[in-house]
Amino acid sequence: MQVNGNFIRRFLKLEAAGGIILMFAAVTAMIFANTPLDKYYQLLIDTPVAAQIGSFEIAKPLLLWINDGLMAVFFFLIGLELKRELLEGELSNKANIILPGIGALGGMLVPALIYVAFNQNDPVALNGWAIPAATDIAFALGILTLLGSRVPVSLKIFLTSLAIFDDIGAILIIAIFYTEKISFVALGIVAFSILVLFILNKRHIESRSIFRFIGVVMWVAMLKSGIHATLAGVILAMFIPIKSHHNPEFSPLKTMEYDLHSAVAYIILPIFAFANAGIRVIGMSADQILHSVPLGIALGLFFGKQLGIFGFVWAAVKMKLVKLPSAFSWQTLYGVAALAGVGFTMSLFIGSLAFEETGINLLFDERLGIIIGSLFAGLVGYFVLRSSLPERESA
Repeated sequence: MQVNGNFIRRFLKLEAAGGIILMFAAVTAMIFANTPLDKYYQLLIDTPVAAQIGSFEIAKPLLLWINDGLMAVFFFLIGLELKRELLEGELSNKANIILPGIGALGGMLVPALIYVAFNQNDPVALNGWAIPAATDIAFALGILTLLGSRVPVSLKIFLTSLAIFDDIGAILIIAIFYTEKISFVALGIVAFSILVLFILNKRHIESRSIFRFIGVVMWVAMLKSGIHATLAGVILAMFIPIKSHHNPEFSPLKTMEYDLHSAVAYIILPIFAFANAGIRVIGMSADQILHSVPLGIALGLFFGKQLGIFGFVWAAVKMKLVKLPSAFSWQTLYGVAALAGVGFTMSLFIGSLAFEETGINLLFDERLGIIIGSLFAGLVGYFVLRSSLPERESA
């Protein structure tokens, strides 16, 4: 099957291109937020949007439709990628799971601990402890692409696997820690939707329109349940069949994943970045810049990722639990660990759950810490890898 043959190569290229567009969207948002265009920018993201059927209504500002709605599609794609990797991809081999899994554990734990150390005396600020625990695969692979053919495929696979484990951790964190008051009626509808999806899967139903309809119902119910609505995307993905019962040459899951990549990489994530990265730095005081929240996030992303990933992998290798890939040097591993500190998309998303969507209005902007930490992590990762990876004789 052609989709299967060159799938990883096309995936990596697409994510890299998406990272460049993502960066452009974020810079554009910053320009809007710091020029006279700011009032139009705020007017746009605060525009009230409502969907109503009879007495049932969903009314949110445009920003939350993007964060709750469009990002559900992003999480659906993550779920599809995760299922494919676990069943047929790199993560289906236990030997390929251990090394990035250990690195991801350290890369989530240490940044969170650094953030907590800076904010332990502020119970409100502690809501953001998970913000620096994420890695943005689109940006990270986009930076790797700048190094050209000298980057070995094994390094890309390691970074991608590391980011997938980060995504799993982020999904669990959102599900457990960033939930509101639970509505058991809505949760019952979610449970019923899952049961229907299970039956569809077992009866080998492959109609994408049916799965989409159930997914929308589950998303609305999840939205009303108090559990974050984007998780509906992950749950839906788990029930998409990876192999067709009717046509062995066809994969419903891979086809949906392939079809969604362009929309997510080139449209959804740039829209999310534009809507969430508009930080007004003009007139910002030193107290705001050095507040414990953005400071904890920046240091968590920059130092925490490096210390966590490199430290945990180094300890595991020295304890002979794993072996470092032949294409890696310790300097290369350090460069990858630094690059994983680019947490842009998922960090912004968790930050919106921790602060913006809770209605908390504090004297800080967590997005400043995310952008500063991600920027320096990306620069250090790039230059370390540039110096440690040899020029490749062949592409």
